[in-house]
Amino acid sequence: MAVKFQDYYVTLGVARTASAEEIKLAFRKLARIHHPDVAKDKVAGEVKFKEINEAYEVLGDPEKRRRYDELGPDWQDSGNSSAAGGSPRGRTHAPQGGQGFEFNGSTGFSDFFESFFGGGRDGFGSRHHAQERAGGDGEAFAQPGQDVEADLLVALEEILRGARRKVSLRRPGLDGEVARTNTYQVRIPAGIREGQRIRLAGQGSAGHGGAQAGDLYLRVRLARHPDFNVQGADLHYDLDLAPWEAVLGVKVKIPMLDGATSLTVPPGTAAGSQLRLRGLGLPKGGGVRGDLYASVRIQTPHSVPPEERAAWENLAAVSTFKPRNPS
Repeated sequence: MAVKFQDYYVTLGVARTASAEEIKLAFRKLARIHHPDVAKDKVAGEVKFKEINEAYEVLGDPEKRRRYDELGPDWQDSGNSSAAGGSPRGRTHAPQGGQGFEFNGSTGFSDFFESFFGGGRDGFGSRHHAQERAGGDGEAFAQPGQDVEADLLVALEEILRGARRKVSLRRPGLDGEVARTNTYQVRIPAGIREGQRIRLAGQGSAGHGGAQAGDLYLRVRLARHPDFNVQGADLHYDLDLAPWEAVLGVKVKIPMLDGATSLTVPPGTAAGSQLRLRGLGLPKGGGVRGDLYASVRIQTPHSVPPEERAAWENLAAVSTFKPRNPS
């Protein structure tokens, strides 16, 4: 089955010349609309959210974006399959040994992404075990099957609560056999981290000469969230405040993975301050969760109507605050 090219610029609705900041803003806007927790159609929202994440995974990374731009939409016809870094990584479609595996998006990533940007070692199913001779001279070698690897896109909400996901693996037919598809119920433990692998023993390539099959490994990749950045078990949130809110203090509502909470911003809070909410991060183990940090950013209007400008001018005239020479 041919790999379908994914136009990530179209997915995010940005021009190919878009800046990194424009790409980031486009991702956040779309992710807030299509996040499964808020989308009107949960199923369609989940599909769209995964597509948006995949696009940002590539375009939000300067090196991946460069490789993608070199690849181009005519990669299959123009011989450009080497543009993504020497050769297609072949993780789903052309691994060593001539076997191809397809997940058809069930891992959260398209086969196009897996082929060129997946995080496997030497390509899909390319990890070989040592060969052992099955018998004497002239007899066939017994060769354990190859391990199969793929990236599994996991949402932060799934890490918070734990989850089960269906993953379908289409296997090629060997020696004239018909290709078959196996579906697995994969358990995602609460608190699993980026880069950790989930192992499905014996679900990789078939062995030869009576040898055991390889394993299927699913490497966890965290879905980008429109509101939070992840550092270990801690979540970081950008809290935008108006100047008067920072000066006078304010109570604000901020999102969490499992609802929302109120945060009291004390008077005189400076830009760059981090306000800590204990135990509202991701699971750390033993029933303990990390923390949520709200990083303060002071926002100012680009322009103001005349009546507001007069108020600012009056404040400037009566204020004793000296930002460049504080007393």
